[in-house]
Amino acid sequence: MTMVWVVYDIVENSARSKVARICLDKGLYRVQKSVFLGTLNANERDSLALECEEIIDPDVDSVYVFPMDDESFRKVKLLGQAFDKELVSDEVLTKFF
Repeated sequence: MTMVWVVYDIVENSARSKVARICLDKGLYRVQKSVFLGTLNANERDSLALECEEIIDPDVDSVYVFPMDDESFRKVKLLGQAFDKELVSDEVLTKFF
């Protein structure tokens, strides 16, 4: 399992909601409105990417899936209000603080 960031910019509300639902269904945590974080294996990452690809409009939308190893994750710098505290779970916060 690898830590994964999913970041998206999607124009249409319905497509945006579907991508968010896919992330949640895969067990990712919402850390900001268009940013999810969690652990996925390679098959789950591929599945997430394929599902999102079927939903978005590639001419105007973007979805980034960034795998990150534990060592790199520990080096992440958070500045300012890094997480929307109303959206993020305590489990994600404990990985940072």
